[in-house]
Amino acid sequence: MNRTTLLRDAGQSLWLDNITREMLDDGTLRRYVDAFSITGLTSNPTIFDEAIGKTSAYDRGIRDKSRAGLSNETLFFELALEDLRRAADLFRPVFDATDGVDGWASIELSPLLAADTAGSIDAAKRIHAQSGRPNIFVKIPGTPAGVQAIEQSIFDGVPVNVTLLFSRDQYVAAAEAYRRGIERRLAAGRDARVASVASLFVSRWDRKVAGSVPAPLQNRLGIAIGGTVYRAYRESLAAPAWRALAGQGARPQRLLWASTGTKDPNASDTLYVEALAAPDTIDTMPEKTLRAFADHGNVHSLLAADGGDADATLGEFAKAGVDVNTIARQLQDEGAQAFVDSWTELLQRIADKRAALAESR
Repeated sequence: MNRTTLLRDAGQSLWLDNITREMLDDGTLRRYVDAFSITGLTSNPTIFDEAIGKTSAYDRGIRDKSRAGLSNETLFFELALEDLRRAADLFRPVFDATDGVDGWASIELSPLLAADTAGSIDAAKRIHAQSGRPNIFVKIPGTPAGVQAIEQSIFDGVPVNVTLLFSRDQYVAAAEAYRRGIERRLAAGRDARVASVASLFVSRWDRKVAGSVPAPLQNRLGIAIGGTVYRAYRESLAAPAWRALAGQGARPQRLLWASTGTKDPNASDTLYVEALAAPDTIDTMPEKTLRAFADHGNVHSLLAADGGDADATLGEFAKAGVDVNTIARQLQDEGAQAFVDSWTELLQRIADKRAALAESR
């Protein structure tokens, strides 16, 4: 039995947290769609850095585009969008069947724009237009500067995947930015239907506190944070302000679980996927985690709409000296810096490949 059907039956969408040109060329992504019910995917600079660096699949594209004199950044976005258009086309049947609720691929803005609101807004519009597909999200981080860019981008009609969310407060800020963008569109006489997802990073919480909390608390913080965010998500959908917008055609900003691969080798490799099984959510999984769940995962119960025992668990962490508000800020800052580092490495890798390919002609 392919156990991913348990998640689909629970009302959760399964996306892949990876993309490479090889998996598009050799049919791997198509097999994931057919066998594992994958209906979308996410990408980031680290994913593309590994894909470009470890294979020769992009060499011809780099060589051809280099002749046009493109900058390394422009060349990268052209390569990435070539892949993402192919993925978006593969997901287009489910996108159409769900009327745009599912079937998305995502591309990240340059991480160098994380603190640049105006630059993020301009880049989001440009990349959305360049993508040429209705089912490609532009990823904008839920940083303070990013929240302003999210609101304006939604108003501009750009579908947004809000990334780098780590806490309830950060999620609520992103959800409110989405709501304000929709309200402004309606006030301006525009269509209320602009899609968005809000991506909460889960496993990084447990890696952050690993070894500094009592053994009974190991690998429980990320799930507890997820419970508080899921409660806020359900409350936001039931709130009068949102229901009024929904009555005018607005679509909910869906909650997406990110970073759901288990980092602790001593913990279950399906830990976060099983704990965060919940209707009206998305789980984007690394390939290793997806295959593990398909093989031996289970859904013992669905995440409670009120977050279950999340508050009690967070109380235990507080007694152990864990300040979740401080850690949430640290995780967001560290995540943004990690993407900058990956971006720098990616552009350097492209530069090195350009030089090597030019010498080999």
